[in-house]
Amino acid sequence: MFTNIGLRAVLKVQASVLRESSAALCCAASVKPWTNRSSLLSGPKVRSGSFAVPQPVRHYARAAKKKKKTGPESQLDDLPPTMLKMDYAAVPLAQTTDDLVKRLLSLELANHKEKLQLKQEQLIAKVQRDESDRSSEEVQVAILTARIRNYQEHLQKHHKDKANKRRMLMAIDRRKKILKHLRLIRYDAFEKVCEQLGITYTFPPEYYRRATRRWMAKKEFCIKVFKAVQKQKAEQRLEIKQSSGSTDTESAKTNAAEI
Repeated sequence: MFTNIGLRAVLKVQASVLRESSAALCCAASVKPWTNRSSLLSGPKVRSGSFAVPQPVRHYARAAKKKKKTGPESQLDDLPPTMLKMDYAAVPLAQTTDDLVKRLLSLELANHKEKLQLKQEQLIAKVQRDESDRSSEEVQVAILTARIRNYQEHLQKHHKDKANKRRMLMAIDRRKKILKHLRLIRYDAFEKVCEQLGITYTFPPEYYRRATRRWMAKKEFCIKVFKAVQKQKAEQRLEIKQSSGSTDTESAKTNAAEI
């Protein structure tokens, strides 16, 4: 009996403690998280007969402003969107049509292939020998330059495209061969092509070999042997010179004695 009375008293005490803690939590929850704690402690401030409401303090993080992604510069950026496509540039009727038809025939609604074709024609016009020239070395360099720059712009966005990277390297090798031949036969045309197309010609290395440990050790050994041989030859030359000098002095002495 006494044990039951003791258990009831303990349960009552625990229940009262739980009620007090829940009441404190409710009071804390009723306060908004963005209100200023100092204002709550000090109470409303009175200024010239009116209550000054404190500004709410926001503790949450603001969303970061997204920066506009600026893509790489393209060789097609200098083409105005109002320019007509290459197929309709020589048509006189396309110049006199209304604005809607001009917009349909202009580069504003053209695809990438048509823009690249127009850029290629512009580069060809800079270096071709005459208007009917379509197969000279200068024209081939201009066509390859437009393709190479297009591949470079594509690989800046899709750097894992191995097929186009291989095509770009093949085009670069082809252009190097043509420029090398053009430099040998017509140097003035070579300089004009490099200046008009903005190409920097670099001389290829005379000899290239993959550097391995075996090759490096062999090269170092060959250099040591070469230096030893050169030193031995220099000593032999010095001995020959000294012997020749001694024979000359002896002959001179004998000639002087005979006289």
